[in-house]
Amino acid sequence: MNEVNKTLFIPLYGKSTVSKQHIILSDPDAERIWEAESFPIRGKSKSKWLAYNMAMRARVFDDWTERMLRKHKDALVLHIGCGLDSRCRRVKVPYREWIDCDLPDVIAIRKNYFDECENYRMQALDASDPAQIQALPESDTTIVVLEGLSMYLSKAQLRGFLGALQEKYGMLCILMDIYTEFGAKASKYKNPVNDVGVTKLYGIDDMEDVISGLGLQVVREHSFTPPELVNELKPLDRAFFKLLFTGRVYRKIYRLMEIATARA
Repeated sequence: MNEVNKTLFIPLYGKSTVSKQHIILSDPDAERIWEAESFPIRGKSKSKWLAYNMAMRARVFDDWTERMLRKHKDALVLHIGCGLDSRCRRVKVPYREWIDCDLPDVIAIRKNYFDECENYRMQALDASDPAQIQALPESDTTIVVLEGLSMYLSKAQLRGFLGALQEKYGMLCILMDIYTEFGAKASKYKNPVNDVGVTKLYGIDDMEDVISGLGLQVVREHSFTPPELVNELKPLDRAFFKLLFTGRVYRKIYRLMEIATARA
């Protein structure tokens, strides 16, 4: 498993740790998989503050996915860069078809813990190769979850990837987290992914520029740390967490963008 793929254990650890506390995110699968994999986490990756942040991020993505499924009941769901995440089980709104996608060696590990069925399957896919999008099934409306993926693609790669999705699907609803250019540069010196050997990340300051001419538009920016989730922390933890992960400083590093097919 290469360095980028190893980063999947950081959110897995965070979700497992927080799930055991019965706050923010209920994820028994993360607890079970983390126990079985026993990947050596060290340094900043073991921070309880990062664990809270990873769990909140996952919960925000979960809640958004459920809202989109209520709105688009017949949509295809694509979770690209799924790692060992169990969103397909955490989301309680029924779905017609869900495909979890990641690189081949990740999918191989994933198949030890998840079983395919009529409306759920796993597929190897490299987001840096837009041509692979054509192997995905057809759908009039597609909900795309891109959590922890964009920062490993250059702007050109990300634009090519989003363009291939838009070319294939009539209506797209996408939620993706991005580093800013400042955040990507700062990550060289202080980022948990450094602990597993990742040294190169990419940032975006202007999402409109990346998607210009692709038939996509920015719908809105979301918060990684909604107050109702932050308030589930104990008072002292809550106060310190707010200093680290909320406010303007954090937004200068890391942002959460919703994108959709542009309406005529």
